[in-house]
Amino acid sequence: MKAIPVPAISGLILFQPTPHRDERGFFSRTFDADVARSVGIDPDAFVQDSVSRSVRGVVRAMHLRSGAGEAKLVRCSFGEVFDVVVDLRPESPTFRAMETFRLSGDTQVSIYIPAGCAHGFQALSDIADVSYRIDRVHNPDEDVSIAYNDLELAIPWPLPPTLMSERDKTAPSLAEALQT
Repeated sequence: MKAIPVPAISGLILFQPTPHRDERGFFSRTFDADVARSVGIDPDAFVQDSVSRSVRGVVRAMHLRSGAGEAKLVRCSFGEVFDVVVDLRPESPTFRAMETFRLSGDTQVSIYIPAGCAHGFQALSDIADVSYRIDRVHNPDEDVSIAYNDLELAIPWPLPPTLMSERDKTAPSLAEALQT
């Protein structure tokens, strides 16, 4: 497994495993504490694992946590997603930078998203499961959402959005979210 810094966003790390394939399918290491430590991530900091399932066209966008924020390790464990990360840390040298990825169950690539970055994705396959390792217990009072179609972000969603939560449909613009 390799840990590869993503220069577009300070602290964003891509973890690239080596799936071992044969006639049965594949086996892949999806997390390695020593590799995480080698790039300054405390593997013991993760306190919650979660998974979401989405159908093609679903957008789950753009979420982050207020206060101390929330770092997470995200992986598409089945299917394929278009994944988006936006740096919203005012003190960061990459403030307001955006990076996109195609994550898939075939590659099992994970991305480490530092606290203070917004994250969202769109399901590209009929079914897409996204697994998360999160470093803070969820507190819904700290949830922040940003409009998936914010003009300033201009996220290039590859498919027309088909479904999303009411929270995502009515989320404020980036400018409004940054004022709160």
